[in-house]
Amino acid sequence: MRCCILYNQPRKDALPDELDILDQAEWVESNLRKMNITTFRLGITSSFMNEIASLKNETFDFVFNLAESIENKGELLYFIPAILNMHNIPYTGNPLEAMFLTTSKPLTARILTDAGISSPRTFLPSQFHSLVKGRKYIIKPSWEDGSMGITPDSVFTWDDGMEKILQGKTDSHWMIQDFIDGSEYNVSVIAGPDGPEVLPLAEMTFVGFGPDRPKIVDYTAKWVHGSFECENTIREFPGDKMEPLLRKRIEKTALRCWEVFGLKGYARIDMRVDENGEPFVIEINANPCISEDGGFVAATRAGGYEFTEILQRIINDMNY
Repeated sequence: MRCCILYNQPRKDALPDELDILDQAEWVESNLRKMNITTFRLGITSSFMNEIASLKNETFDFVFNLAESIENKGELLYFIPAILNMHNIPYTGNPLEAMFLTTSKPLTARILTDAGISSPRTFLPSQFHSLVKGRKYIIKPSWEDGSMGITPDSVFTWDDGMEKILQGKTDSHWMIQDFIDGSEYNVSVIAGPDGPEVLPLAEMTFVGFGPDRPKIVDYTAKWVHGSFECENTIREFPGDKMEPLLRKRIEKTALRCWEVFGLKGYARIDMRVDENGEPFVIEINANPCISEDGGFVAATRAGGYEFTEILQRIINDMNY
């Protein structure tokens, strides 16, 4: 077989979150070659429509779609599977519909609520009059992944005069949610012969975070190596140490998200658990990062899988 690895070409001034795609492409390519699949790469830019159309002149069997953005704009992400559909090119990962629904975080929250899946209450910046004095919230970009735009100041307690933190935050690009001040879990899910399989649950632990430092995986924690946040935000796999009922609830919620959003191939559902043991879905990552040192690959290792086996499952659940 021959495969085109499709990814977003980082810009000249790209930051670590954008450059990470190159590590993903290299890791996927090296493992596809172990599977005797011949590969070539295509990095897409703002000329993505013509670049994808040019694939019609190539001889290959499928696209492995790693694209995370276009010119670092996450809101354009769903155009990639749309153009692949238009040209009838088979591709891995999540389909157009799932990419569109999960890329918009406010839309994701609305669908979760309508489906009866617990999700933090969500507001647009213009709805600040609905915020409750004394309650804790988090403000974050509506379209971006990789903790882009999230800092310790993103978590705040609403009070009189707090409107100033919303200056410049438009409804089209920002959202506010109740802050669930509890444990955080990353739930990786992979397609399988008998349906989606939940991989071992990863808990994000925050070592040495005092009361003045919110326990969140912000941009610094994720990308600034050597920082306090990065060194002390640690991924653990609690396994059998985890309370069985909570694990079951989290796994059931993840599988319900897979069903509701029509996910395929692979996904990661992030949840936080409140003081009552209720898991709240805070984000659905369709086509999450699959770099060698990323959370999804760590979960596959914790599950005892070789990455080539994971790639084969993703390929078997391809979009045609």
